[in-house]
Amino acid sequence: MKGYFDLRGELSLRDKKILSIVGTFGMVALWQLIVTITGVSSSIFPSPIQVLMSFKELHFEDAIVKNAFYSLKLNLLGMFEAVAFALPLGFVIGLFPLFKHLTEKQIAVFRYLPLTLLIGVFISWFGFYDSLKVNFLAVGIFVYLLPTVVARVNDVDEVYVQTVKTLGANKWQTIKIVFLPAVLSKTFEDVIVLAPISWTYIIIAEMQNNTGGLGALAYVAGRQSRADKAFAILIVIILIGMILDKIFSLLDMQLFKFKYVKKGD
Repeated sequence: MKGYFDLRGELSLRDKKILSIVGTFGMVALWQLIVTITGVSSSIFPSPIQVLMSFKELHFEDAIVKNAFYSLKLNLLGMFEAVAFALPLGFVIGLFPLFKHLTEKQIAVFRYLPLTLLIGVFISWFGFYDSLKVNFLAVGIFVYLLPTVVARVNDVDEVYVQTVKTLGANKWQTIKIVFLPAVLSKTFEDVIVLAPISWTYIIIAEMQNNTGGLGALAYVAGRQSRADKAFAILIVIILIGMILDKIFSLLDMQLFKFKYVKKGD
């Protein structure tokens, strides 16, 4: 048990894996115990076995695999669009005082924007096509990502800026040598953290002119009082999120190797 109860202690990789597996099975066992003790209706709170059994219907009758890829496509397109706009805009605002002070207060307010109330505006702008859904999801990430990029620009240590200036670097060279690698390496981590936000908007986006997707599938399951199917869809979304996190983490290690160089190497 050494290290298990140390403040911010570190465990071996083997212990971490064992605890993760035990924790997962423990949560499922607790879930089953709550259902058994309370005797709650399966239409309200299904058991793990009922959720597992619903996958057969979801696969053969509801084409869950096809819907999962459709939702994944919408989310990735929305994320890429958000990054494409937030990065250059964030650099401009963070680097130049004129733009920073012109927009600083407005950017802070963006985070409180109730996007769900603006769905009608998005419909009038983009119609009922996939562009509506992609742009809606993109804005959901953009309003949080933009201030994050600006903050990352501001967080760059002035020592590095002054060092390259001393060596004769001009503004563009300073941006290229100092700001770009520093901000991009940190922003990539922020994107990994913020990407799941779009999944919270997926039902609202896919309800508009229902053309499929996990969000629309979950909404229909809820309307039909099929909590087992709704829970199963949530599990699929969580699994997709975990896989994406792993892929993005591996990409981060490949793109920004300098972050993973141990001191002394």
